[in-house]
Amino acid sequence: MPKDSIGTVSSVSRRQFIKYTTLATGAFAVAGPYVVRGQNLNSRIQVGVIGAGGKGSSDTDEAAKAGAVIVSLCDVDKSTLASRGAKYPDAKRYQDYRKMLTEMEKGIDAAIVATPDNHHAPASIMAMKMGKHCFCQKPLTHSVYEARMMRDTAKKMKVATQMGNQGSAGSGLRRAVEVIQAGIIGKPKQLHVWSNRPIWPQGIDRPAGSDPVPDTLDWDLWLGPAPFRPYKKDTYHTFKWRGWQDFGTGALGDMACHTVNMPFRALKLGYPTEIEAESTGMNKETYPLSSKIRFQFPEREGLPPLTFWWYDGQPKAKETYRPHADLVEDIVAMQGELPGSGCLIIGDKGRVFSPDDYGSQFFIRLNDEKELKQSNKHDALKAIPESIPRSPGHYVEWIDAIKGGRAAYSNFDIAAYLTEIILLGCVAMRVGKKLEWDGPNMRATNAPESAKFVKRTYRKGWEV
Repeated sequence: MPKDSIGTVSSVSRRQFIKYTTLATGAFAVAGPYVVRGQNLNSRIQVGVIGAGGKGSSDTDEAAKAGAVIVSLCDVDKSTLASRGAKYPDAKRYQDYRKMLTEMEKGIDAAIVATPDNHHAPASIMAMKMGKHCFCQKPLTHSVYEARMMRDTAKKMKVATQMGNQGSAGSGLRRAVEVIQAGIIGKPKQLHVWSNRPIWPQGIDRPAGSDPVPDTLDWDLWLGPAPFRPYKKDTYHTFKWRGWQDFGTGALGDMACHTVNMPFRALKLGYPTEIEAESTGMNKETYPLSSKIRFQFPEREGLPPLTFWWYDGQPKAKETYRPHADLVEDIVAMQGELPGSGCLIIGDKGRVFSPDDYGSQFFIRLNDEKELKQSNKHDALKAIPESIPRSPGHYVEWIDAIKGGRAAYSNFDIAAYLTEIILLGCVAMRVGKKLEWDGPNMRATNAPESAKFVKRTYRKGWEV
């Protein structure tokens, strides 16, 4: 692969990028942009799980329902292993996924990765380089560089992939993409997306001291690629890691892979040229309590420049960023209040509003109309045909792709691009100034200091 300013991951031109984002919106009907290494259609897919608790628990169960055989479980906490192992008694148990993949190499066809964000790329890339198909939770990676590397590795190894933004399987999301791309609201000019996260601690500094590590937990393995720090009870493990910069990606990383998923597909955004963030206050440990981030996208394929605004924070907090009241007055009139999370796309002929994280339902208001109308009750939408096949299920898609079917709708080609762009907001927050962004080469031309946030440093033994 050609070398660029960040490392050995290939650069991607704007034309290539828009081509891939276009493929992701409607080309689900074919096998996808690369051939998948498939299994015998009648074989049972043997899956190893990395991160057995939390979201990994439901991922495991859903993969099993889709026909997979769970042959191994890995978790750094023995108590989680014991609990999940009781449901899958034939699965071998591990605490270190590097050991699991090495020892089970010939007995695993695919891996599920549902760890804290900082392990996503190291675990997934190791599995894919061994030829294993991969399902990875959102956000796909912890850094921009890793997202590009995940895409390139999946393509090179020809494995079937899927990111865990399950709203991708929804018929409502796919219908919204069809409707927007049919031009119902004209040329899109603004995108506003907001979230009620964080619902975990953020905007705090690192606590002093240390606490005894529980007997069931391997703290060194939990830290993995991240710099060493002392264990503190009820601070990081289990659920509270998302807000910490070393382990998670904050409210933006956690939720944008859901709430931005539909508009990202519909609008063919390509790379932004500017990213600028403001917040309630950043430190070197956690993401802020609330933030507002602007992504500026240039003209592309006949579409005008577009500004994307992201807002997060608890709705009832004293300081929380939200779209200006004038932008959402019709939403408030219809809903009674602005919902905790949502998406608003404004075009020159109308607007689309989705009131949840998954784009499962949406409303339309054309410029000559007084109020929003539910999509299935709007006459203008009836003539727009279905162009994107409906899903048999998010996990079934992945299992079918492993068996040689078409690529899953949130395969790493599209999921890596979505993640790469979203995580630029995290970079902008950490740098603290507007970034002038060179997308193909993953660098801020005006802020060389951003490089350490684009590509992180790994502890020895955890490199990708």
